[in-house]
Amino acid sequence: MVEAIDLKQGMTFVKDGKLIKVLETNHHKPGKGNTVMQMKLYDIRSGSTVQTTMRPTEKVEQAIIDTKDAQYLYTQDDTAFFMDLESYEQYELPTKSIEAELKYLLENTIVKIEFYQSELIGITLPSTVELTVAETSPSIKGGSVTGGGKPATMETGLVVNVPDFIQAGEKLVINTQTGAYQKRAGSSK
Repeated sequence: MVEAIDLKQGMTFVKDGKLIKVLETNHHKPGKGNTVMQMKLYDIRSGSTVQTTMRPTEKVEQAIIDTKDAQYLYTQDDTAFFMDLESYEQYELPTKSIEAELKYLLENTIVKIEFYQSELIGITLPSTVELTVAETSPSIKGGSVTGGGKPATMETGLVVNVPDFIQAGEKLVINTQTGAYQKRAGSSK
């Protein structure tokens, strides 16, 4: 059992027979009354997202999640296909359940597939991925690294704010936790 105050983004717990993933958590102390935990939760099985509050001392059963290394193969219709790197077994996930993650995935990307007991429930992305800029406004002569930046659409459809000097066709390193540009791929800056 774990208390609500100890729940963090990405953790999974079981409540009322539902498998719930924590998307956001915020410790909130109203002017009057007791402190509450404001949370955005995702019901893994139904695909619904809900905003809720819990008392900090409320206990929930933490779900034990097992992971395996897998390779993202492709998406067809509304299903994403992955292959276990050890057994070569293929797994399918509805694209609706990993919509956000798919914006970081190219074919052959290595991810961790997540299981609750024997049920496939999701994936964990690597901390960074390399994606190519598909479209952005032309670079500004004298554009600086510290400037305000501009939006760039990556080859997967992900939109990232990048420095003014970045051009279409460049390969960039993107942080999958924040969705932020980190650097040009292959550069140390």
